[in-house]
Amino acid sequence: MPDLHCRYLGLDLTSPIVASASPLTGHLQDLMALEDLGAGAVVLPSLFEEEIEADAINLTERLEAGSESFAEATGFLPVKDLSFAGPAAHLKLVAAARNSLDIPVIASLNGMTDGGWVRYAAMLADAGANAVELNLYSVESDAKRSASDVETDYLRLIEHVRWRVDVPLSVKLSPYFSSTAHFARRLFDLGIDGLVLFNRFVQPDIDIETFDVNTRVELSAPQELRLPLRWIGLLRPTLPEMSLALSSGVRTGTDVVKGLLAGADVVMLASELIRNGPQRLAGVRAELVNWMVAHEYDSVVQMRGSLSSDSARDARAYERSQYVRAISRR
Repeated sequence: MPDLHCRYLGLDLTSPIVASASPLTGHLQDLMALEDLGAGAVVLPSLFEEEIEADAINLTERLEAGSESFAEATGFLPVKDLSFAGPAAHLKLVAAARNSLDIPVIASLNGMTDGGWVRYAAMLADAGANAVELNLYSVESDAKRSASDVETDYLRLIEHVRWRVDVPLSVKLSPYFSSTAHFARRLFDLGIDGLVLFNRFVQPDIDIETFDVNTRVELSAPQELRLPLRWIGLLRPTLPEMSLALSSGVRTGTDVVKGLLAGADVVMLASELIRNGPQRLAGVRAELVNWMVAHEYDSVVQMRGSLSSDSARDARAYERSQYVRAISRR
């Protein structure tokens, strides 16, 4: 039996297959099932600062309801359920998962303000998360802001979170940076422990009959694997001490193999589990093991980075050669 143990964000994992943030990781029962099925770690659904602020506004409105009425009338007001307010439910899930699971529990955060990023990251860590994933999901549409402006702001807020939070931190990036490798290096220099490649933006569509803008989330497709696969291969030799997670387009054990060979420490699953249920994770794990046995690999550590750009002296040559070979095929 091949050894599937690996390390990610400085944490020991029993498997390189991680259940990433999705509705399936939002319930303790499902998290426990994913552990039993062979997940090496789980990433909880993102805590969105906007949702917390909306809850706070909702709570304020409910608390103030009837405040201008006669005191005698307040007894007729319904008892207010405050359990929904703020991040309480999310933090409760973090604590419950940490207490119930033996595998690492990674909390995910999508902030809106510098203060929000720092405050809620600290809350997640204090609730017991083994690590926190900073989900940099934003579309920059202000024509007055340059790429340098955007990156500087990101680096500043991430540095502030790093100062406040002691647990390992990863950053989930979009693929739309002008120089992904340079930005990744800057993150490493700030003390970030790992990268997750990549975020998938919601792409709106237009209904020409109703004139509505549809923002339905589409599950990832197999071809989406190629973009993170490329960047994992390019970044692995330049950031040997940084954890790299491949996300998007992963459906089979073969996809996991590709990610590991390119240099990923772990490969994340979400869409495939949503399509076919948590039990699919066991199938993907079995496919990985079968491939390793057939190709005489003793461990995933042995596989890691075998086909990264480290096999070429020049990363530019590595990327260029892939391009030339692809377009030269008849």
